[in-house]
Amino acid sequence: MSQICVIPARGGSKRIPRKNIKTFSGKPMIAHSIHAAKESQLFERVIVSTDDEEIAHISRSLGAEVPFLRSEELSNDYATTTQVISHAIEWLIEIGEKPSSVCCIYATAPLIQVSDLLKAYEKFSTGNWEFVFAATSFGFPIFRSFRKDKDDGVEMFFPEHFNTRSQDLPEAYHDAGQFYIGKASSWLEGKRIFEPWSTIVELPRWRVQDIDTLEDWKRAEVLFQLVNQTIES
Repeated sequence: MSQICVIPARGGSKRIPRKNIKTFSGKPMIAHSIHAAKESQLFERVIVSTDDEEIAHISRSLGAEVPFLRSEELSNDYATTTQVISHAIEWLIEIGEKPSSVCCIYATAPLIQVSDLLKAYEKFSTGNWEFVFAATSFGFPIFRSFRKDKDDGVEMFFPEHFNTRSQDLPEAYHDAGQFYIGKASSWLEGKRIFEPWSTIVELPRWRVQDIDTLEDWKRAEVLFQLVNQTIES
């Protein structure tokens, strides 16, 4: 039984072309995820799951394994993370390995910290959880949120909380988009991560940034410098 890391990295990013290997702070973006996985010393294998030969070549040069190229079916816009991780687990089983746990680290997670991975594995090792993942709190109460209607007016999602004080509302969290540690069996069964059998490692909001647009990318670069200055000081 072993602990494996799988980094999904398809080649077909549309909003930021080639974002998984686009240079971020002097390195291909995926290098930050591979480095964190290897530096943690938690994993017997660090595998990059990709459909792209260039991503595969760069990943191997950074010390990761790319033992297969995944199919077009698992590389389109509709393939889920769970499907990609399950595919990697099934491949490992076919060659005679039996991973006990698999950690998915996203290729676009330059703010990931080894210390958070270690905290997550400490929680996971209790055996109480199917998944442990990184999350952070919303900066404003979601129960006071609203949307614009077709006439440009506003409409609350939770109108019953119009007069509720912010401090009386429950805190809400969202996925940090960095990593997810799960039992191999739970990945294979397709269990949903955001359920009571999962728990989180809570990150401060200033260490979390999803990267889908060029604006996100620029903000992540600023945060990356801030995070590293804080660690070094």
